[in-house]
Amino acid sequence: MKKLYTALFLLSIIWSTSFLFIKLLLNDIGPEAIVFYRCFFGAVTLLIIMLIKKVKIDFKNLPKMSLIIIISLFNHAIPWLFLSFSETHLQSNEAAILNAFTPIATLLIGYFFFSQRIKRMQGIGLFIGIIGLMIMMNINPSTIFSNNIIYSLLMLFVTFCYGLGSHLTKKYLQKIDVLTISFLTLAISGVFSFIYMCFVGKGTVKPFVNLEVFSGVFGLGVLCSGLAYLLFYYMVKEGSAEFATMVTYIVPVFASVWGFFFLDEPLTYKMVIGLLIVLLGVFITNSKKKSKISNSKANAAS
Repeated sequence: MKKLYTALFLLSIIWSTSFLFIKLLLNDIGPEAIVFYRCFFGAVTLLIIMLIKKVKIDFKNLPKMSLIIIISLFNHAIPWLFLSFSETHLQSNEAAILNAFTPIATLLIGYFFFSQRIKRMQGIGLFIGIIGLMIMMNINPSTIFSNNIIYSLLMLFVTFCYGLGSHLTKKYLQKIDVLTISFLTLAISGVFSFIYMCFVGKGTVKPFVNLEVFSGVFGLGVLCSGLAYLLFYYMVKEGSAEFATMVTYIVPVFASVWGFFFLDEPLTYKMVIGLLIVLLGVFITNSKKKSKISNSKANAAS
């Protein structure tokens, strides 16, 4: 559990910077190119690590490629595209705070699609989390059809993609090496996002002729994608999908710090109150789950 919580804390710091990088890159290369270069640099980073460690992909023991493609798209390409689009209208810290709904979205995905029961305390936590989310989104009759609400809903869709991708990873890729999972899913997402970028996006060459843009996509790809997903898939395999998505509790804290210092983004009292309520809901939802993880680890050790 010490290793799991260390990975959780490190991943929260790394992933919190992704919201900053995306915000800084949007005007230069747009959402479509951001997704591709994030996948590209992440996959290249992992490929280099695999070559150094002489890790070979055992294609015979992999599940169906169609299944890996689906998992790749829901873990990377689809949510990253909608996340980038949401930040065209939302502050980076607003997007990070809405991202804190991921553990609750993961619980709902588990209930509706993976036959997981929602116990009493989990139901209470879910209800509290939804209230906090509504406060963060500033939902009222005058704003229900505003642009911010629409882009907040896009960010909410991102959390459900993460939840689905985490459960699929846990169910179907449990026996696959973490490095292999990380590389394959990023590489596959890179192929699809490249095709999409060529038809829809802009800025396909700019990162390689602009040092500032290159630094942004390099950091987003290498740190926030390649190295980060090694930690994420490790937590999914050794803990659970719900445990891995707990990283989104801590991400908004660091993301708000980066946004405040580097983007001059303000923090409203509704954002803070809503986040605290969501975190309370997530804590209640996962409290028993964490104890189960601890018990299972102890039993395995004995």
